[in-house]
Amino acid sequence: MAETAVLGLLSNFAPYLQEEFNLLSGVRDDIEYVRAEFERMTHFLRIADAIEDRDPKIKVWVKQVREAAYDTADALDMYMLRLRSRHHQSTGFHAFVHKVSFFIKTLKARHQIASEVKGIKSRIINISEGHQRYSEMHGKKEQGSSSTHSDIAWYHCRGDALLLQEANLVGIDKPKSHLIQWLVDEDPRLKVLSVAGMGGLGKTTLTKKVYDDETVKRHFQNHAWITVSQSFKVEELLKDMIQVLFEEVRQPLPRGVDSMDANSLKGIINAFLQQKRYVLVFDDVWQIDAWQVLRIMLPECNCSSRVILTTRNVDLASFASEEYHGMVYNLKPLPLKESWALFCTKTFKENSCPSYLEDLSKKNLGKCEGLPLAIVAISGLLSTKEKSADEWERIYRGLGAEIEGNDKLKSMKKILSLSYFDLPYYLKLCFLYLSIFPEDCLLDHWRLIRLWVAEGFIEVKERMTKEEVAKSCLNELMNRSLVQVLEVTIDGRFKAYRIHDLWREMIIAKSKEQNIVTIASERGRAWPEKLRRLLVHHNLEDIQQSICFTRLRSLFMFSATDSLSMLSKVASLGKGVRLLTVLDLRGAQLETFPHEVVDLLNLTYLSLRATNVKMIPKSIGKLKKLETLDLKQTNVTELPDEILKLQHLRHLLLYRYDTDFCYRPFHLIIGFKAPAGIGSLLYLQKLCAIEANRGSNSGIVLREVGKLTQLTRLLIVKLQKEDGTVLCSSIETLDNLRTLKVTAKEEDEIIDLDSLTLPPRLLRGLSLKGRLEKIPHWIPSLHNLTKLFIGWSKLKDVDPLQSLQDLPNLLYLGLNMAYEGDGLFFKAGGFQKLKTLRLIRLVVLKWVRLESSSMPLLENFCLQDSKLMMELPSGVEHLANLKELELCDMSEILISRLKRDLQGGDYWKIAHIPNVLVGDSKSGFFFFFLVTPNLVIGPVVIYDTVEWEGMRIFKIWLLDRSLSMIR
Repeated sequence: MAETAVLGLLSNFAPYLQEEFNLLSGVRDDIEYVRAEFERMTHFLRIADAIEDRDPKIKVWVKQVREAAYDTADALDMYMLRLRSRHHQSTGFHAFVHKVSFFIKTLKARHQIASEVKGIKSRIINISEGHQRYSEMHGKKEQGSSSTHSDIAWYHCRGDALLLQEANLVGIDKPKSHLIQWLVDEDPRLKVLSVAGMGGLGKTTLTKKVYDDETVKRHFQNHAWITVSQSFKVEELLKDMIQVLFEEVRQPLPRGVDSMDANSLKGIINAFLQQKRYVLVFDDVWQIDAWQVLRIMLPECNCSSRVILTTRNVDLASFASEEYHGMVYNLKPLPLKESWALFCTKTFKENSCPSYLEDLSKKNLGKCEGLPLAIVAISGLLSTKEKSADEWERIYRGLGAEIEGNDKLKSMKKILSLSYFDLPYYLKLCFLYLSIFPEDCLLDHWRLIRLWVAEGFIEVKERMTKEEVAKSCLNELMNRSLVQVLEVTIDGRFKAYRIHDLWREMIIAKSKEQNIVTIASERGRAWPEKLRRLLVHHNLEDIQQSICFTRLRSLFMFSATDSLSMLSKVASLGKGVRLLTVLDLRGAQLETFPHEVVDLLNLTYLSLRATNVKMIPKSIGKLKKLETLDLKQTNVTELPDEILKLQHLRHLLLYRYDTDFCYRPFHLIIGFKAPAGIGSLLYLQKLCAIEANRGSNSGIVLREVGKLTQLTRLLIVKLQKEDGTVLCSSIETLDNLRTLKVTAKEEDEIIDLDSLTLPPRLLRGLSLKGRLEKIPHWIPSLHNLTKLFIGWSKLKDVDPLQSLQDLPNLLYLGLNMAYEGDGLFFKAGGFQKLKTLRLIRLVVLKWVRLESSSMPLLENFCLQDSKLMMELPSGVEHLANLKELELCDMSEILISRLKRDLQGGDYWKIAHIPNVLVGDSKSGFFFFFLVTPNLVIGPVVIYDTVEWEGMRIFKIWLLDRSLSMIR
């Protein structure tokens, strides 16, 4: 991770070296020397990064480099801030006078930076004198690490997994039976089964039980189990495999095997396996490159041979299995019942859990989250402790310390930590950064990406934005099973994540060690000498007056009861936090914009989301480095013209939802009045949501939008008909646009977007709310469109489906008061990828007809408030993949025909659908009762949530219609 700090520093040297007038004599040379020396270090840092956790000396050296890089960045940034605060633009003679005056006034600052740079140079020289150490590191890397004590311990841990008796396992019978059935299938093709999941789930244990089963043994002629691991030598692995295969059939090894190269060894294996039915297990495969080495030697001889991979890498699992007609078995955590059984067996042996320890046992078990390795380790620790509530409560509160220091948890920590050690340098810091989020806090996709970018963790890559690079980093953490996806949009994009509780405990400890994050609310904490990121959970009452905040780069306040006074306290204790780059006050109890903020000239990220702030001061223009301004769900409705001074702004989020609604309100999104010169913010990627009706300025603002060619997301509200042509002209320039949402000024205002001739080709999401004279002619050309919502359009003459049915990638279609015809016809072959269809308040609609091959993938179908429909849509019985049919506020005649015992009724059309929900709404409350027979015990179950324009609404199963209203 020191490399990340150094690379971030190197990318920011240019402004200081370009200052021809500002540096004293000799300082430029010193800065150039420091830059060059850091540049030379990067190669050795990459090597050190892989082995520092196994070598204390290298660990110390890396820490020295990291701190030197941070201190250099602090010194240079502070110097530039001092100069910026005094700098003014002028020309001619006045410019000369100003330069002389400026030089004199900043002489003290120049001498100070000269002194600091000389001190840093001296530190760098001392660090660099250990060049021999660099060579030693390189030698260690070349020798490989398979023989280190760490790897030896790793193999012992894997051996323990292989020796587990089946009687000691729980929850293994069902997956074992499923995998055996798949293995012995008579399909003659070579197939690859990948068992994937995070470390500690029991992939090796399950696979070994399958591999050793007598059914599998009898079915295959040849068997081999090969442990691959992170660091493997190809020749050694192939020799081991040859030995296993030849010993099984009691044949002598070929001559000269010990001296053969990799290609010759692969040839022997390939020849041996020809025309044989074999099963091979490659346990613990980490990289696609490793699989590529192995796959080349596998003959495809149509003998029903099988290969099993165990891996933590989801990408590798998919790649291998898809190539060889196989499948990916994603191993899941143990359910609660099995987890409790395993915990009690290991903790209390043959006895049951004492009642006075039951709650604490479940709390400790909750930390394991169904991870068998963790359950075994933590129950093993508890089994040796005094059976007292105080002792078990202490272990629960101090689990992080126990993981770091208790020998009984070493094996668990080692196995889990391998995934961390395997991360490339650019992901380690990103992963440890997740420790800033409190326990049980959802990790919002875009929030995390914007924070990583603001913190400087993301390297610039050619033809990619920083946000795109950050997204690829997040995907890589997910594919390595280090973060878990919790929410996915209808078009498959990830929205929210979480990390396993044990991982969180481990990365908090690692973050402390690396001085990445300091958590202010921790008991008994030791404050680091230089705070860089401070996380405040509740208060700062016991903060030490001696703590220095002048190096503070990031400040987060979660659940803070008095954020404004805490911000003032931090600023006063640190004599100013002028280097602060990230300030996140989301959800704080703020009524006014904190005046301290406008003095934070280094700020790149500012979030006041979900506060009660009403006005942004003109002084916001001082924050010229700001890249993200998040004012979503505040009461701000207008921005001052000074916002245009923020020329680095990339994300401007300012809108809120009107939550007092019945059904879906027309004015659900309340935006802001943008300044007329908004088009000068050329780096904007997200602009949400601007009000278009600004009188004589409306056309100006919409014309300015066309200059924002980097926009990926645009929300416009209160659009007037006469401004449609200008908006179309602007949209045609937005080649990067992925999401467009447009709402008319009023429900009866026409949205005129038909003059658009070249719509953005990358558009994935489109929402149009307002009257339409016809479906815009350009929508059918949006081949990348996955989500389409049309509301209040009140189309009369033409069935809107005619122009939409051939959209090749459409997954979601919502029509709300969009059509005033009496019928909708879904033709055969239409909507081939559609998964969700919502037809809402089509009040004139009488019939819906579905031809047999229309919408073959539809999973969710909602009909709401179309009371003139007397029958179910004809053809609904053909929707084989339909999982949920929702009928709300429909006619009593239609509903009565769903009774199961009604002769000539329609129940037979819906019998195949797992969930059919029938309900009504009153005063904005939704009620559902289940029609299909798989009833849930209990009168009311919240079974799902629905997102309407970003709002989360609970769906409710209401099985007893006599119950009172539930929201």
